[in-house]
Amino acid sequence: MLPINLRTAVKKSHKYEPVITDSLLDFASHYSTTILPTRTYHPKDKALVENAVRIVYTRIFAPLRKDHFFSLEALKKAIENLLEGYNEAPMKRKKYSRADVFREVERHALSPLPAMVYQLKHSVRATVHKTSHVYLSKDKHYYSVPFSYIGKKVNIIFSKNTVEIYYDQRRIAFHNRILAKYQYTTVKEHMPSSYQFMTEWNPSRFISWGRSVGEYCEQYITKILEKKQHPEQSYKTCLGILSLSKKIGNVRLDNACKRALGYEKYSLAMIKSILERGLDNLTDDDAFFEEKKLPKHKNIRGGKYYQ
Repeated sequence: MLPINLRTAVKKSHKYEPVITDSLLDFASHYSTTILPTRTYHPKDKALVENAVRIVYTRIFAPLRKDHFFSLEALKKAIENLLEGYNEAPMKRKKYSRADVFREVERHALSPLPAMVYQLKHSVRATVHKTSHVYLSKDKHYYSVPFSYIGKKVNIIFSKNTVEIYYDQRRIAFHNRILAKYQYTTVKEHMPSSYQFMTEWNPSRFISWGRSVGEYCEQYITKILEKKQHPEQSYKTCLGILSLSKKIGNVRLDNACKRALGYEKYSLAMIKSILERGLDNLTDDDAFFEEKKLPKHKNIRGGKYYQ
């Protein structure tokens, strides 16, 4: 490929070793081609391109300049006919056409196109969380990586359909891209479930912490850990709930967990809602839902009126 020195293709122009953008290099790698930018202010470096532009203007654009087209298909068909006629016409002082050269020489040298169409890719930096996941802020979604990279800085390269995670130019994880906010995409082999000693966050620690708060808190934390397919995905929720004990004390937090268990709602937002509304202080559910009696008033007929 022979592009000019446009900024979207060349990061730094140089006579001998120009620096190509990552996106264009990835495109070239996908189609197994090479990028050779032309030198600045040297139009002869792309003489073939300039000649092709001249041919398009004289053999296609000029004959069609006075015609009117009322659909894109009609325009494309007219261009196709003129292009085919030009390629099939014999070249000057030759007994063969450009199409003959292509069929006899060039076609056999061509490689097949890749099975997948190239998709434009984007790159961001991220840190692997203690949950063994990275956060793709573009989609607000979490993707797993091998637990040995916890705390490491990685590159997330994502396209329309895929997400690839690299560490030191080596791919360590590959996922299909999922456009679901605040959800987890997890590969079981990435999780440190059988190597919990390698991280300070593990289910046993959170359950024990919940037990120190109270019986209901322990049950609530256990339910949260059981809710996800992989316990590591719920660590942040557990940490957020248990950290509330420093502000409100163990008694209120345990009571809030008791009421949340009755609701069968397992989230940090539910616990905060109960605490903000003071529902943790209610000990008798029947008193909370007790039916209020109607006040006596001459405009209220009462039940006897309908007997």
